[in-house]
Formats: sequence, structure tokens, C-alpha cells
Amino acid sequence: MIFRNIIYLTVLIASITDVHSQPLVKPGKSDGVKAKPASAALAAYKPTREEMLNRYRQATIMDSIVRDKVFKTNVVANWQTDGQSFWYRNTLKDTAQEYYYVNAVNGEKQKAFDHARLSQALSTAAGKNYNPSRMRISNMFFDNAGKQVTFQIDAKWWKADLTTYEVVSTSTPVGFRESDDDNNGRRLAGGRGNFANANELGPVRRRGRAFRTDSLSPDKLWVVFVREGNVYIKPANNDGDSIQFTTDGSREKPYGNLTWSPDSKAFVGYKINRIADKQVHYILTSASGTRGELRSRGYAQPGDDNTSYEMYVFNIGDKKKTKVEADLIDFSGPPYLNWRAGDSKYFTYEKVDRGHQRFRIMEVNTETAKARELVDEKTTTFIYEQRIFTYYMPDTHEILWVTEKDGWRHIYLLDELTGKEKNQVTKGDWVVREIDSIDQRKREIWFRASGINRGEDPYFVHYYRIGFDGKGLVKLTEANANHRVSFSPDRKYYIDNYSRVDMLPVIELRRTVDGKKITEIERADISAYLATGVKLPEVFVAKGRDGATDIWGVVFRPRNFDPKKRYPIIEQIYAGPQDAFVPKNFTQYGETQSLAELGFIVVQIDGMGTYNRSKAFHDVCWQNLADAGFPDRILWMKALATKYPYADTSRVGIYGTSAGGQNAAGAVLFHPGFYDAAVAACGCHDNRVDKQWWNEQWMGYPVGKHYDEQSNITNAHKLQGNLLLIVGEADENVPSESTYRVADALIKAGKDFEFLAVPGMGHSDGGVYGRKKKRDFFVRSLHSIEPPKRNIKELAVN
Repeated sequence: MIFRNIIYLTVLIASITDVHSQPLVKPGKSDGVKAKPASAALAAYKPTREEMLNRYRQATIMDSIVRDKVFKTNVVANWQTDGQSFWYRNTLKDTAQEYYYVNAVNGEKQKAFDHARLSQALSTAAGKNYNPSRMRISNMFFDNAGKQVTFQIDAKWWKADLTTYEVVSTSTPVGFRESDDDNNGRRLAGGRGNFANANELGPVRRRGRAFRTDSLSPDKLWVVFVREGNVYIKPANNDGDSIQFTTDGSREKPYGNLTWSPDSKAFVGYKINRIADKQVHYILTSASGTRGELRSRGYAQPGDDNTSYEMYVFNIGDKKKTKVEADLIDFSGPPYLNWRAGDSKYFTYEKVDRGHQRFRIMEVNTETAKARELVDEKTTTFIYEQRIFTYYMPDTHEILWVTEKDGWRHIYLLDELTGKEKNQVTKGDWVVREIDSIDQRKREIWFRASGINRGEDPYFVHYYRIGFDGKGLVKLTEANANHRVSFSPDRKYYIDNYSRVDMLPVIELRRTVDGKKITEIERADISAYLATGVKLPEVFVAKGRDGATDIWGVVFRPRNFDPKKRYPIIEQIYAGPQDAFVPKNFTQYGETQSLAELGFIVVQIDGMGTYNRSKAFHDVCWQNLADAGFPDRILWMKALATKYPYADTSRVGIYGTSAGGQNAAGAVLFHPGFYDAAVAACGCHDNRVDKQWWNEQWMGYPVGKHYDEQSNITNAHKLQGNLLLIVGEADENVPSESTYRVADALIKAGKDFEFLAVPGMGHSDGGVYGRKKKRDFFVRSLHSIEPPKRNIKELAVN
């Protein structure tokens, strides 16, 4: 077991106060002097040690008894070949199985078969006993009348007459392919995600192809290949000698990534300046033998040089190469080429500049090797490169483009020939979250969005479709909740599964043409879950630093807390700008609730700088990851304490992993007037140490002094509260030295802190042992009580 190899190091060194240190993020109204309790009339919750030990016992028991208490939270529809019916399976208490058959036309739902009769008949036919509530059917096909079923169980196929319940062995159904089964009992007839008269989603921005050593021309007359770094061409029938196109290539700087034009008159390739990633290392200290094992890998960090590509056009007629008059490609690798339909003289490609402040769609004329910019988007902050979406429609010479150029993420229709905007498809103070599919014949876009419905949580996902002209918006989901939709193969019907953290899941069958509800299929059963005493979390909203923007979060309370006493607050944080992180769907008992059982109010908050709101909301993170939305988070918790005085803002802890680990440590370094204790696991504590693509996206390029100013390593001497650092020695996501250097800086500054290194563990919060130490740390720091002494088995349970 890995936990036998745990090293737990408590570093206790005399504190040294640096009178010159000041927080990087200047204190404002939300920060600075330690907040006083919202209500002095309420006494602080101060459990006795025996009471605390009992809370540990109860939390451990709860971790176990809440399992298998929530049912019917999801329906996976197995659509039949008629496209008008499906079956699904419910898993009930003790993993009992029940099967239903639904007629989508009229919404009639019935048991798929008599479970007792089918299991008895199957047992007789198979010579093996099948329990009626334990039959695990992986595939099932009904005839159009629903009177006969062919099904697969234990990898064998059977046919049953549902009138007489005669069961006989049968062969694999015609047309069935094991690859169609997703191993969860779902098989969509006709293939997943396709629908009539619609195009598949693509090509969307594809990454560069793998390095090619040879490539056959579309007309099958020529083969182009690379030898010793240079480009050659030869007849495909081998009738003739090879012709050398280039002489300046080498193994170090070769030509490569060759792509033919559709008419076979030219091909495109690159002169490649290869840059090997610099190495990072770690040692597996507990490997077998007497020596640890050194592991190394290439790992690009901010500021490191990248492999670059010079684009060339190679003309078959005159056997010459011409350098394309375009900027060097020094980021993201060679692009995907979109050739113009009906005219192979032109192609387009996309370029994101390093630093993420410019995105272009470039057009190249292969005869002249000249390039021009069809789209040139620039920003003074950043363009979220991972979320750029483009869809090319060669038949109509149009491009669908999703961008935040008006301050919100929206869809635009462009003319491929000119790059000019034909129209803005969606607009308003809300965001397009995802493009699901595009129907070129009907000229419709199916998409998800958030924030359209006023009065709702602006993060709730709803489903829509709209015409290319921006007209005919159809809303497919209604309820004030977060939605997840799955369509029938022909998209005539869909299943809408919606919930909130404070509302159980509801699953409805609806009609696609107008969004009309046909029937409610299931409503989750959480009665046994609530009978344990667990309360659903509460959604809480407060104004952010600007006094106008709503900041959304959730609150978890202990089951049996006393509202007449004040409880310490612990925030679980992850402020990575790539998304938003507060849960929106119904979520069963997890670490947040389990931690609350130890006498804490546990919260999660999405502050400014995170994603899925306006561009301005997101831009707060630009070159400013140390901000992490803390001004909004602090105001939110103070507002919570104003409404609920039992939330004690004079005792606040925080914990997080990865970017959340960076945030947690930053809380006690930059906001010691509010946060008292932090647990930082595998944090990217210095954005120069972490991966290049993620950190340059938000902190920018080139690497400037702001990287140093916001580093937890640079600012370690500012520590005033309690800090526990956790790191896995084999972390291949964030190099473990990021955490070790914080520890080194703290030691040099004479600071007291705790440190947990886990041998052999990768990017993690420390696993079971780490989470145990985290609980103990908060109990000691915020309740001022010594945690259980497990070495002498002070607890009956651990």
C-alpha cells in the first residue's frame, strides 16, 4: 500500500516577521483587518475534544451509510430501429435492475417485460438460474409491435415471445456490431449523434497532422516523401526517377507535414526548426532496490522556445518550392488546411499567435504563395485559444465562428471568400456554451447557452436551435435548472435531464420540433438519502467587488448544527480560468459535506476571473492569477455571515488542489487578514514552473516581472496563518519542485508550516491519507482541538 510509504514532515521553525512585506493584491473594503463576527450575540462553536472525536466517528459512519441511497437520477435511452421507441434500465437499492419500454410518440411507458416470467423462462433455456431483479441485459431489440424481444445477456443472444414467454437461443442480430455498444447498455440504432439531413460537426479547428514521410497525391499519380530532411517526388507507378525538390533540409531542420491540394497540382509543407522540450525530473524514492529511480520527461514551461514552421508551396508543374508570405508558425504546430471547394488554388488555415492575443484566418494563393488575412481578431487581454470554434461550409463558402469579440461568446456567420461578417447569429448579454451540431441543409445551429433566462443562475445550461440568419430561436429546455439533453438518432425526440444542487433530477421526454413535453419519464428518488439527515446544499448569491455583479456559490452545513452558535468557514477553491467550478447539478454526498460534518460551514464560490460569464468577468484573471477572485469571495462570505450569523468570518480556512493549491496558498499569503488556515495540494505555486500552454494563456507572453510578483515562492515570507503543503513526488502535471520551492522559501523566511510528501503519488490531493491530514489540520487550526491519535486507536473508526 502506498500509504505505508508516507512521509509526514512537520517543519517548525521560529517565526520571523518581515516588516517590509505587503500583499500583492492590495487590501480593499473586503480585506485587511480581520473581520469581526457578524453577531456578537452568538457564541462561537467550541466543541469539547470528546465531542470532536464523536464528530469524527459520525462523519466516518456517514461516509458509509449515504451510499446506495439515491436512485433514478439518469435515463440512458436505447433507441429502437423505428426511431419512435426506446428501452432503459433503472438500478435500484442493492443494485436491483428494472427495465422499461417507452413509446415516444404517445409517451406511454410500461415495464419492458414481466421480469419474473422472463427470468424463469431464461433460466430454463440457459440451464442457469437468473434472478428477476439481477438480470443484466446489455442489448435489447423489440419488434414493432413490442410483442417479441431479442436480447443479450452474459454475451449470449436470446429471443423471447412476450405473449407466451418462450425463450430460445438465437444468433447475433443482423447489422449489430459490438463496436456500436458503449458498454453501458446503450446502443443507438443508426449510430450515435447523427440525424437526418444534417452534417456531422466538422471540420472544426483540427490540430496539425502527424509528421508524414510519404503521401500519395489525390489523382494517385505522384508520391511525395522526405529523405534526410529533404522533399522528393516520384511517379506512383515507380516508372521514373525521384525528383529532389529541396536541398537545404537536414535531420535537425527537416521539411515535413506534407499536404496535397485536391487537384494534385501542388502540395504544402514546412521547413521545421525543431526545438526539443527541456526536461523536468523526479525521483521515485520508494522504488524497489536500494536506490530511488530517476524519471525525466520533456516539459515546456512559460518562456521556453517552441518548434517553429515555415510554410512552403511546392508546385508539381515546375518542380519548384516557394515560401508563403506569412508569419512564422511558432505556436500550436502546423495547422489544418481547408481547401476551397471548386478551386484548389486557395486554402485557408488558422493561426493563434503566441501570447494568445491574436487569432487569424489566413487565405493562401498556391500560385503566388501570397497570404492575406480573412479574419484578424486582436485583444489587449487574451483570446481563449482552447475555446475558439470554427466550422467551414465549402459548398456555400461560409464559415461559422464563435468568438467573444462583442464581450460575450456568440456565433457569427462569415463569407469564406472575403472574411466579411454576413451576420451575427446570436447576440445579447449571455454566452454560447457549446455548439452541438450544424444542419447545413436547413441552415440551423443546435447549441447550448447560459444566461438567457433572467432571474436564473446564469451558469445553468439550456439547449436551443437557431437559423443561420439569427432568426427562429427555439428553446428546447424550460425548467429553472441545469440541463443535459440526449437526442434520438433522427433528432425527432430528446430526453431532458435537469436538476440543481438543491433539487432532485427530473427526466422528461420531449419533441424536438417545438420543444413540447411528451411525458415525464422519471423523477429521482432521494428519500432514503434525505432520511440520513443530510441536507441539500444551499445556493447563495452576493454582489462582487464592483457592487453590481452577482457572485454565485453554494453552502454545505453540518447535519445537526446549532444556528445559535458560530461555525468556522472552510472554502474549497479552484479558480482556474479555464472554466467555472461551483456544482450546478444535484450531487450526492461528497468531501464538502463530509468535511462539514466536523463542525464547519463549507462553501464553494466562482469569483471573477473564471469562465462562462462575460469577457469582462473573465478578463480579471489576465496577467493576474494571484487575484483568484478573492475580493469577490471575501465579500460573498461576509454577505453570507450577515444573512446567517452562524457563519463565522473570524475563523476561515481554505483548501484546493492544482490551480486550487496555488489559490489556497495565495489566500494566506495575500489575504492574511481574512484567511487563517490553508491546505494547498500539488499547487502550481509559480506560473513559470508549470506547463507552458496553460500559464501563457492567462499570464501572457513574454514572461514578465508579473510572473515573479505573483509567485507563491516569491511571496512565501508573507505567511501569517497556518499552512499545510501536500505534494506527490511523482507529479507529472505540475512539477513537484513547485511545492518544494515554496517549502524552501518558507524555511528560509523562518516560517512555521506543515509539509506532506507522498512517495509514488502523482497529481493528487494526497489521497485518503492526505484528506485525513487535511481534516486534522483544520480541526487543529480552526477548532483549536487536537485531532484523534490514530496510532493508539483513539477512534473506534478511522
